[in-house]
Amino acid sequence: MDEVWQPAERWSESERRAWQDRRLREVAAQAGAHAPALVERLRTAGLDPERVTVQGLTSIPVLRKDTLPAIQRQAMPFGGWLGVPTSGLLRVFRSPGPIFDPEGRDDDYWRFAPALFAAGIRPADLVLNTFAYHLTPAGHMFDSALRALSCPVVASGPGNTEAQVALLGDLPLTGFVGTPSFLATILEAAAEAKTAHRLRVGFVIAEMLSESLRQRLQEHFGVHVRQGYGTADLGSIAYECSVKQGMHVSHEVVVEITDPHTGTHVEAGAPGEVVVTALNPVYPLIRFGTGDLALEGSGPCPCGRTGPRLARILGRVGDAVKVRGMFVHPAEVDQAMSRHREVARYQIVVTRTGHDDNMFLRAEVQPGAAAPDDLGERIRQTLQDAVRLRGTVEIVPAGTLPADAKKIVDQRTWD
Repeated sequence: MDEVWQPAERWSESERRAWQDRRLREVAAQAGAHAPALVERLRTAGLDPERVTVQGLTSIPVLRKDTLPAIQRQAMPFGGWLGVPTSGLLRVFRSPGPIFDPEGRDDDYWRFAPALFAAGIRPADLVLNTFAYHLTPAGHMFDSALRALSCPVVASGPGNTEAQVALLGDLPLTGFVGTPSFLATILEAAAEAKTAHRLRVGFVIAEMLSESLRQRLQEHFGVHVRQGYGTADLGSIAYECSVKQGMHVSHEVVVEITDPHTGTHVEAGAPGEVVVTALNPVYPLIRFGTGDLALEGSGPCPCGRTGPRLARILGRVGDAVKVRGMFVHPAEVDQAMSRHREVARYQIVVTRTGHDDNMFLRAEVQPGAAAPDDLGERIRQTLQDAVRLRGTVEIVPAGTLPADAKKIVDQRTWD
C-alpha cells in the first residue's frame, strides 16, 4: 500500500460522504452572507442551505464553464460566487475566457499537496516549477503545495529552454512540475547539450499524457512521471498514485460523470462530462461543468486509497480546446480577430508532432480585398496576445473556408 499524505485518502465511503455532507452545509451557511449566487441556486432547486446534502445536489442545473465569463461580467469580478469578503483573499488571477479566479489564504489552498505526495515528491526535494506565476494561477498552485510539503522551489516559469537546462546542470533538482511536453523538451535539450540531471520524479498536468511519452521519460531519462487533473476554477480534482490505474478524486470535491446535454448521471462505464462541486468556502462553485469528458474508474485500487477514481480524461465537450496547457476559446479568438477588418473568417487547427502541440490559423480575407504584406504577422501577434500561445498564420483567399467551418479543429490523436 502507498504512503498517503492525509488520512482522508483511506476513508470508508460512509466516512467520506458524512464529511462531505457536513462540509457542504458549512460552506452553504458561510456563503449565505457573501455568495448570493450559491444561495439562489440552492433555493431555486428547493434545497434548504441548512439541510442540503451531496445527494440532493443533482436537482441543480449544471453551471457551464463557458457561461462563467458572462456571469462574472454581470457582478464583477466573481459573479456573486465569492464566499468570503475580499479581505479574505490572497490573490486574484485572470484566466483565458476571461475568467477571474480567487485564491484564499489557507495553506495549500488549491489542495495539490496530496497529489504531489502521491507522485513521489517528498520533503526536501528541490523542485523545478515551470508553470507561470503571472495572471494565471498554476505557478502559485504548485508553489503553495510544495511549501506545504517542505520542498524548496525553483520558480523558473515556462519557456526559455536553455535556462531550464542550465538549472538542471547547476542545481540538485530532483522534482519537476509542469506539462509533459515541456518536461520532454528540456530533458531532450539537456541530453543534446550533454548536461547531466538528477530529476527523479515529475508531476505533470494541463495536457494529455500519452503512455508512450511516459515510458520514454522513464526509460530514456530515468524520470518517473505521474499526472494530475485540476482547473483554475477548482484547484486539484484528481491525481495518480504509484499504481497508475486512473486518478483518485480528492475528498474535498464531489465529482459526477454526467450527460453533457441533460446533466444527469451516465451509466457506469459510459463517458460523460466531469461536473464538480467544490466544498470550498472561498469559491463554492456548485455542479460546475468543467467541459472535460472522462470515464469513471471501477474497483478498488491496490494503493489503498478508497475514494472514487477517474479512469481517463478523454477530451473536451464544447468548442474550447486546450493547447500546451492553455484553453483556447472561440469567443476570445473572435474578439481578437475582430481587430483585423480584412479577415472574413478564420479557422484554428491544432495538431501534434511527437509530443508537442502545434497551433495553426487560416485567415480568409474579405471578398475582393487584397491582404497587406504584414497581415499574417499582425494576426499572429494579436492571437498570441489574446491566448498567450504562439502559432503560425496562413492568409488564404476568399471562399477557401466553408461558411459552416468550425472555429477550432482539434486533429490530435492520443495513444
